Order: sequence, then structure tokens, then C-alpha cells
Amino acid sequence: MQFGIFTVSDVTTDPTNGTTPTEGERIKAIVTIAKKAEEVGLDVFALGEHHNPPFFSSSPTTTLAYIAAQTEKLILSTSTTLITTNDPVKIAEDYAMLQHLSDGRADLMMGRGNTGPVYPWFGKDIREGIPLAIENYSLLHKLWREEFVNWEGKFRTPLQGFQSTPRPLDGVPPFVWHGSIRSPEIAEQAAFYGDGFFANNIFWPKEHYMRLVGYYRQRFEHYGHGTAAQAIVGLGGQAFMRSNSQAAKAEFRPYFDNAPVYGHGPSMEDFTDQTPLAVGSPQEVIDKYAGMREHFGDYQRQLFLMDHAGLPLKTVLEQLDILGEEVVPVLRKEFATNRPAEVPDAPTHASLVAQRDAALAASAADAPATV
Repeated sequence: MQFGIFTVSDVTTDPTNGTTPTEGERIKAIVTIAKKAEEVGLDVFALGEHHNPPFFSSSPTTTLAYIAAQTEKLILSTSTTLITTNDPVKIAEDYAMLQHLSDGRADLMMGRGNTGPVYPWFGKDIREGIPLAIENYSLLHKLWREEFVNWEGKFRTPLQGFQSTPRPLDGVPPFVWHGSIRSPEIAEQAAFYGDGFFANNIFWPKEHYMRLVGYYRQRFEHYGHGTAAQAIVGLGGQAFMRSNSQAAKAEFRPYFDNAPVYGHGPSMEDFTDQTPLAVGSPQEVIDKYAGMREHFGDYQRQLFLMDHAGLPLKTVLEQLDILGEEVVPVLRKEFATNRPAEVPDAPTHASLVAQRDAALAASAADAPATV
């Protein structure tokens, strides 16, 4: 089970004192946060992609490569990479490069994004969002697995004998998660390829995401990648913690009420009742997240949103200390208890290389002997 954090990279005014970090300050803070995540024993740091204010992260691979140079174990991922408006050729090249620079500590999450205007900025039509996601990923999948690609589709110029460079590290592409908050077509796509499915369930009640995850598991089995229980599932989450519930709620309330994603909407109490947001003591967060597999089954990756809504860097680092020292160690034990042997761990570069090599060895052993 992998635990980590993800960021939406917002640059937001602190509602308690009216100060707003510069883009440069926020970018440097993200690097500090990622290094802190490794320091406190988390497994994953994931960075979103946005091309509009109040978000800064227009170039995730640049940032993640810089973080890779300053970390040793942390898996670097995205949340998400825009498969609809990025050229699949550029994605293939950028993330293979990141894979090499990080010594395999890289994977990525594909998504359509939730900002409509981004489509025309990159010459795309939002009404083609699902077809773009399907066609672009089909090409990306080929680019990483075939030395020379011939391609013709609807949304880009044809390719003839094209080879993306660099080739994936050790000949094994980065693992791909397909992220969605509402689209069964994306769950279907993840299942078809045997990839991971990440339900960013921070906005709506769990019942909605239970249907999406259940559908993905069913289709994963349908396509012959394993049993439904062996499907690779990740979940989003949110938490704010202090030593007791009252202190946590009092401190976090102004940030919640003014958050760019959900501020000026439901009350914090209603939102915590209906979504994974947990505001309270470390034990309250443990209790809420230990119960996730009752709803979603055993899964592989849990990411928390910890740095949004104008929270000052000092507070975010304090939150990571609590998460890494008091919450995640307990959750690791909870999720390991009675975990069926058939449920796989989250894929890593090393495990994917070993899986590839085992398949090649089995194929060679089954081949008829020649005289």
C-alpha cells in the first residue's frame, strides 16, 4: 500500500491574514513539501497540471525532475497529466525522460482536467474530451511499446516510422493511472489496458465513486488482466489535523470556507460528512481512512491533499509531520491486516521490470525445443 500527497498547485490568499504568496514562493514551497514528504516516510508525491490562475503548475515534468534530483526514494507522479490537450508524442518523450532522470521513480495519472477553457487554448474542442482521451492514450501506449510507430487518427497528423526518444527506462514504460471524478468511459479505458484507476473522490459522496471503482474492477476482470480484487485502485483524500477536533476545526474553517475548489459552498461539517475530508485529531483521520476499504475493497494507493486553500507552508509541514509520524504508520498496519494474498501491491518500476522478465522467461520455457 502506497501513501502520499498530491497538490493542485493553487496560489491562494491566506484568509486569516490577507497575504498571498508569489508564484515563485509557491513553486519553491512545493519543492520543500515534496522533500518533507520523503523525510516523514511517505511514498508518493503527485503534482497537478494547470494552465490558468490561480494555479502555477503548467510544467509538471520540469518540477518533478528538479524534485527527483533532491530525493532518493519518493515516487514522483502527476494529478493529473492532461491527455486531452497535450500531444501524446510530447508526453511520451517528457515522461520517459523523467523516468530516466529519477531512476524509475516516476509514474503518471492521465486525466481530462476540470477547466473547460484549456481546450481552445491548445486548439481542442471540449465536446471531444472523451474521444480525445481515448485516441491520445492509444497512441501514447503504442509510442512507449513499439520502436517505430505508424499512426493515423482523427485528432493529429499521421506518423510514419516515428520513434520517440528517449525510449522507456529498461524498456518498461512508466505505470499509468487513469484519473476520473465522473466518467465511466475513463474507468473502461483503464480496465481495457490493465492500467490503474484513480478515483479522485474529494468532491462527492462515496457512493458515486464506489460505482466507478466497482465498474472498473468488473471490466478489469472482463478483459482478462486478473480478478476484480486484483485491479489497481487509487483514491484521493483530504485531512487537517491538530491534537483535538475542536482545535483542528477552528483553525481550518477559514481556509475551507475560502478554498478555490469548494469554498463558499457546503458547510465544512456537511462536506466532511459527505466526502473523505477529515478535520480533527489524528485518530479521527485514522478511523475515517481505515474504513475506506469497506467501501472500495483493498486498494493500492492513497493520496492526501494537504497544501491547498492558502495554508501557510509552516502549517503544511506540520501537517506532514502528523501524517507521516502518527497517521500513516497506523494505516499501513490496518491495511495490511487480513489483506488477501492475491491483492497486488502498487506497481513500481522494479516490479514491472521483474514482471516483464518473468513473462519472457515463461515464454522461453514454453517455446518448442529446436534440433
